[in-house]
Amino acid sequence: MNIDRVSGQVLHGPLEPIYVYEAPVRLWHWVMMVAMLVLAATGYLIGSPPPAIGGEATFSYYFAWIRMIHFSAGMIFAVAFLVRVYWAFVGNHSARAIFVPPVWSGRWWKGLFSQVGYYLFLKNEPGLWVGHNPLAQLAMFAMYTLGTIFIIVTGFALYAEQWGWGTWPMNVMGWVFVLFGDPQEVRTWHHLAMWYLLLFAVIHVYMVFREDIMSGQSVIGTMINGIRMWKRAPKP
Repeated sequence: MNIDRVSGQVLHGPLEPIYVYEAPVRLWHWVMMVAMLVLAATGYLIGSPPPAIGGEATFSYYFAWIRMIHFSAGMIFAVAFLVRVYWAFVGNHSARAIFVPPVWSGRWWKGLFSQVGYYLFLKNEPGLWVGHNPLAQLAMFAMYTLGTIFIIVTGFALYAEQWGWGTWPMNVMGWVFVLFGDPQEVRTWHHLAMWYLLLFAVIHVYMVFREDIMSGQSVIGTMINGIRMWKRAPKP
């Protein structure tokens, strides 16, 4: 099986199952999925709380628990992302795809426009790719990778705010408030980043099921067992 080393495009067969996503990448994927769901649910309640909660307020710790769960999930989210960045350096080619799209490759750009043409019904079949196709790589980088960095930075800044100026957390993260102007701006953009990542998640889930059904390769199963399976031969 002939594969372009830069873009990951399968050029011609014979096609064989290939190990794509290593175990740490697959574990990270599912950990991040759970963390994102918990963060979105608790973050929405923090940003848009209900007008009233039943019971005596003195004995009510609902929002203390919500904030603790949110902070804990945020720590897991951030640590998992840092581990994923580390694995991009020590893992295989597919481990680096969402961090460094090969924009210097002419074949990658050709594949990108070809994939766009396929989604616009201008082509009957897409190309075959060992990992993410070029359009998916670009979307993962622009929406997930950059969005995750942004929401982690603003999230840790808001966490540091409760310690007050002059403390070591604010000494580390205080520059975020200076950059945005005031804490409310940081909160607003952090909240918008949540919706940005949720939009990505909805598109991601839809495209995963679509590609698994309509493309010539496995997608869902690949993120479970790490192996890419093929359903048709690549077009010349």
